[in-house]
Amino acid sequence: MSNTIYIKNMVCPRCISTVSRVLRDLNLEFKAIKLGEVELVSILEETERNALAEKLQDSGFNIINDRKAQLIEQMKTLVVEKVHHSNQEPDLKWADTVTGELNLDYKYLSSLFSSVESITFEQYIINQKIERVKELIVYDELTLSEIAFQLHYSSVAYLSNQFKKVTGMTPTQFKKSVDKNRKSLDEI
Repeated sequence: MSNTIYIKNMVCPRCISTVSRVLRDLNLEFKAIKLGEVELVSILEETERNALAEKLQDSGFNIINDRKAQLIEQMKTLVVEKVHHSNQEPDLKWADTVTGELNLDYKYLSSLFSSVESITFEQYIINQKIERVKELIVYDELTLSEIAFQLHYSSVAYLSNQFKKVTGMTPTQFKKSVDKNRKSLDEI
């Protein structure tokens, strides 16, 4: 058994706070906590693991026990971190990034992702980027050109075309619409 626990649905810093609170409430010591993953000081007994699973579930999280599900969750977490919580490099290559982080062949990971999630990994990345674009449009602090630059789109036209393909409306139509129809990150 490992002292690393993989947790589904951790998508933001608030999730990290919630999970750390759950761990403290159960008197479980941890070395590190990040999106989707907790490194505990020691390996959990079965009763501790069950109590943790129950408390996490009460907060909307789930422990992931299956290795393939862990890999997929790590891929999703990596995308969420890069798209929503960092200033990714302009020349970010997802295949290289995922391979570097997970130390597995990209073709295998991409195929695994598609077989379980019923969309391609590339489409998942696009969906996350579009949700980020929606968020930035709603905030109304940046122009569409600035949003395109921040998310490393080659042009505003490319961002607009991709946005329309995913949402059925242009960014301008979205901005003017009453229903902003945003999804939480764990629903994408």
